[in-house]
Amino acid sequence: MTKSLSLLDVQHIKSISALSNEPQWLRKYRQDSLATYDNLPLETSPLYNKYTDAAKMNPQDISVSNDTNEGRPPILVRRLEDLKTESYALQTGTQVQVQLTEDMLSKGVTILPISEAVSKYSEILQSALKSSSSSEDRFTALNNAAFNTGVFVHIPDNTIISEPIHIVSALTDDGISVISRNVISTGANSDVKVVQELYGGDTNQAYLELLNCIIGEGTQMDITTLQMMNLESYNFSTRRTELARDSKTNSYLGLFGSQLSRYRVAHHLNGSGASANDSEVVFGNSSQSFDIQSEMIHSQPHTEGRITEKSILRDKSRSLFKGMIRINPDATKSNSYLSGRSILLSRDAKSDAIPGLEILTNDVKATHSASVAQIDEEQIFYLMSRCLSREGAERVIVEGFLEPLSRRMSTQIRAWISHLIESKWKGRSLSINTDEELRKFVEVEEVRYNENAEIEQHYKYRR
Repeated sequence: MTKSLSLLDVQHIKSISALSNEPQWLRKYRQDSLATYDNLPLETSPLYNKYTDAAKMNPQDISVSNDTNEGRPPILVRRLEDLKTESYALQTGTQVQVQLTEDMLSKGVTILPISEAVSKYSEILQSALKSSSSSEDRFTALNNAAFNTGVFVHIPDNTIISEPIHIVSALTDDGISVISRNVISTGANSDVKVVQELYGGDTNQAYLELLNCIIGEGTQMDITTLQMMNLESYNFSTRRTELARDSKTNSYLGLFGSQLSRYRVAHHLNGSGASANDSEVVFGNSSQSFDIQSEMIHSQPHTEGRITEKSILRDKSRSLFKGMIRINPDATKSNSYLSGRSILLSRDAKSDAIPGLEILTNDVKATHSASVAQIDEEQIFYLMSRCLSREGAERVIVEGFLEPLSRRMSTQIRAWISHLIESKWKGRSLSINTDEELRKFVEVEEVRYNENAEIEQHYKYRR
């Protein structure tokens, strides 16, 4: 049954539940969330109302259904060839296909469609779904009420995984939008890497997502999201990460596609010793709009958080960064940092940054900063005097702008982002490059200036 998002009703919600034979608690949860969705504004905070572009997506033009066809964008076919020996969950429209390597199976890693996980991992799913309160945000409520697909990943205790798990999502060619609920749950003392890739989309087609990450004690999870959707589409995402004692996450977000990307990211440091590093890169051109809200919530002592957002904007693109550090009364000895910076490559590009601190205890360290600036013409002149074209000079400045952020990323992630920026600059279609093409970037990254190597060499010759 296909329906406009503006006409979403209880009957449609009941049909989703019936199709998957959902338990009573989930049926009630959906219906309560729908009632909340109907009564919430686009922005719950009056501070952000005048800045947001969320209204660019007209619900009357967005069609949702309980079923979609399997038409994959050509770029996805090429990408799957690269992944034929790796573990992944492929989400095309509402359909989910899973491939696990023998190594993953032997370690007890589980990847399931969310509809199957509701019965097999009921306790984890119930906790994860209910942790994202519908009253916080209109689109959180929408996802809680009407998600019609999703991926569930579970990593057992004491599991070390060297190769990443890929979650590849693509909108199909039938014009139907997708509302996805994705959950990643890890046990204690594990190590896992997840790479999420978003593709496809057409005019008035949207990928609406709610992602819950639950990280067990002493576990490290690195998660990278690369949004490479077509410029005609919409991408709304709400992300909630909960960290237990001594757990750690490195979260990398690269937004390159879609005419409107609205991300609401929150890291909850719920255990003593937990730490989170959230790095976000935005590259916009044409009339793209990026709306990012990032929060770091410290609830226990000795926790550390870092949010770093950088935007590069060309033509008439625009970005809005809403950052918040919240240190609760029990979170003494916490350390937190928030930064939002934008560089404008065109006079019509625009960026707004609204950083904030809410500190409810003493004996903590917290700081925030924000800057928005046009590209420096003196720097352009200097580089052009060294035989670079203006475009080449701009690219060198952009590379320098991103360098402090990319320094904390792995070589592979840096290579992916470098390739995506190159593709944006040259107007090519967006995708993660093949391993063979990536090797060119990796070779460059591996011979970059390494301060530690120089120090080691210095001591070598002093012996």
